[in-house]
Amino acid sequence: MFGREKVKILDGPTPIEYLPRISEELGVNFYIKRDDLTPLAAGGNKLRKLEYAVKEALDEGATMLLTVGGVQTNHGRLTAAAAAKFGLRCAIVTAGTYPGEISANLLLDRILGADVIIENGGIGMDFDEIAKKYIEKYEAEGEKVYYITVGGSDVTGALGYIECAEELTAQAKELGIEDGRVITTSGSLGTYTGLYCGLRAMDSPLSLTGIAIMPYDDSTKRRAEELISGACERFGFDVPSSWDDLNIELDYTQGSYNNPVKEVRDAILLMARKEAILLDPCYTGKAFAGIIKMIEEGKIEKGEDIIFIHTGGMPGLYTKHHREAFEEELKDGIYIVEQ
Repeated sequence: MFGREKVKILDGPTPIEYLPRISEELGVNFYIKRDDLTPLAAGGNKLRKLEYAVKEALDEGATMLLTVGGVQTNHGRLTAAAAAKFGLRCAIVTAGTYPGEISANLLLDRILGADVIIENGGIGMDFDEIAKKYIEKYEAEGEKVYYITVGGSDVTGALGYIECAEELTAQAKELGIEDGRVITTSGSLGTYTGLYCGLRAMDSPLSLTGIAIMPYDDSTKRRAEELISGACERFGFDVPSSWDDLNIELDYTQGSYNNPVKEVRDAILLMARKEAILLDPCYTGKAFAGIIKMIEEGKIEKGEDIIFIHTGGMPGLYTKHHREAFEEELKDGIYIVEQ
């Protein structure tokens, strides 16, 4: 796309499925784009971005991928998977609090062979600054490091979802929902801005709504504008890049990032028990809870065609603080019969 090459990780378009029981429950025509079904290490949206990032890394002669994120970063897990697939070392530098156990994505990171560095208590630290000292460390040991920013959310990574916009538009037309509304989580902004650029650049009839899963400040909004303007400059298209031109809902963050929330768990249970699809408590579960509220508030009209992008993240269900909250609420359905 746009003259940029990539490695092959995805095997063709991911499916869009119609969910009849959720549609009946919510009063909309609910479709789900299954980017959770991408291959490698439990799948997820970051693999679209990594197809382009890994190609750049290999072309530059890198021997190691180094990325950053929260302690239970999904992007870190998939970076570790891509590194293993293409014969590279991997390090994941995280800022947060060590949960006291190696579970969920942390466990998968280590199974995949990645080094995981936890800057314990480092919530709010500048990821790029943290990364610098570890890049220097590994390069002093002889590695050639290719750095991938948080979430893979840079101009190179955006290509994955610029490309997905074309895929979505074609699939929606085939399904007869070509003027539907695409809804996706919005975290580090790479997925949302890639879709925004792609849909706008090709004049797609699909509309786009993002649901922020954490509070945004002015610096986050500037980052969105910079990602869009950077993509326009590098790839030669022209779309509006002001924050005011975007449609990102900020009212459903539940106050924090990756926090355990009853409404989010209820949304996860609804999707699981109606359609047997597992959402995660940090991203897709929180966004789905937001969709439910938007329907209740009239921001989404009854009868609308909705295409919700399932960005993956299912291992997050096994994160300690989320798992313990689920255990407390669900234990009454466990029956132990002594023999």
